[in-house]
Amino acid sequence: MTGQGRTARGPHGGARRCAAVLWLAALLLASACSAPSKTPDAATGAVRAVLDRWAAAVLDRDEHAYLAALDPAATALRATARAEFENLAEVPLGSWEYRLTDVARAGGRATVRAELRYRLDGYDSAPVSTPRVLELGERAGRWYVTGDRPDKGGTRQLWEQGAVRAVRGAGGLVLGVGQSDERLRGIADSAGLAVPAVDDAWPGSWSRRVVVFVPGSLEAMGGLLGASPAGYRGIAAVTTGETGGAGASPADRIIVNPDAYGALGDFGRRIVLTHETTHVATRAATSAATPTWLSEGFADWVAYRGTDRPAGRIAPELQLAVRRGEPPAALPSDEDFAFGGDADRLARSYESGWLACELIAGDWGEKRLTDFYRAVGAHGGRDGAVEKAMNDVLSTTPDDFTARWRAYLRERLA
Repeated sequence: MTGQGRTARGPHGGARRCAAVLWLAALLLASACSAPSKTPDAATGAVRAVLDRWAAAVLDRDEHAYLAALDPAATALRATARAEFENLAEVPLGSWEYRLTDVARAGGRATVRAELRYRLDGYDSAPVSTPRVLELGERAGRWYVTGDRPDKGGTRQLWEQGAVRAVRGAGGLVLGVGQSDERLRGIADSAGLAVPAVDDAWPGSWSRRVVVFVPGSLEAMGGLLGASPAGYRGIAAVTTGETGGAGASPADRIIVNPDAYGALGDFGRRIVLTHETTHVATRAATSAATPTWLSEGFADWVAYRGTDRPAGRIAPELQLAVRRGEPPAALPSDEDFAFGGDADRLARSYESGWLACELIAGDWGEKRLTDFYRAVGAHGGRDGAVEKAMNDVLSTTPDDFTARWRAYLRERLA
């Protein structure tokens, strides 16, 4: 993989965030096969066999076999595991496996580091994974699981937060915890509108379906992302996934902040889900060479495409700056989209990216805009990517484009 990232939109129709990181989280699931450990002895084989049976029990929905893999004396673990097994009842599992990366054994105890890989049947083209640490112990000649927790870089999973409800729609799958069926159905309906809107604006191959997670609270959202919930307080949704993927790559997840998303009206919700769905569609064409102003601006351009919302309503912070006679001198840098920065500057950055993409679509045509996006992402690195794509696709230079963009800001927002 060439890079990973997460993107986000805020609650007022304007985008509110992006950060290159990741593909952070995955959840439990998989079918059953394991990579070799560093200590290929009989005990290691027995440990591997226990985890293979444990994974197969989840996939087969066999609660008896699932609990049989746990230490009979580990009362708290068994209670937690039974709850999580039940929480998974509506999740359409296509695979679930533990791929061992290290086994450290001391007598009758073993610590296993593994990639927990899962695939949602009908939605994921390849498994997603998350690192786990599993503790096992030997009792009367048999090995049992005695502990299971995220490893460094891993996160809590949706089913660890409560019973998962599944709602299917024309646009994909919505999985929620602590949410009403009405809310989950509404999100599924919005996704059903977002997918064809994105497909119309982004020609080419993509999954044409999304998977949306709706945790029970802002704090639970932070748990899924492995980050402080305070940083997402005003963000309605984020998209996680691998950038620059080739071939079958793990599917993206749109994670909804139930608090901020719930404060939106129908129009705002549609804009948010269309924006995030755009990130799903463009993920394979997005790479480390793609500046944030382009990836976020393009997602906003798709989301607002075809709407009659005035530019000043979409870009209020940028309009204030233009009317004060303080338009930006240059397109925003990646740092301008950083978490924890000035909220107004962040809003202006998203708004600037949107108007840059609108300018390209208007003056060069929508096809040139998508061609430009792909050309930037296909470059070998950040240096020279925008310059080359502007020359090859738009027959212009960054300096000339910036001058035209600044004039366009005054035209649209003065």
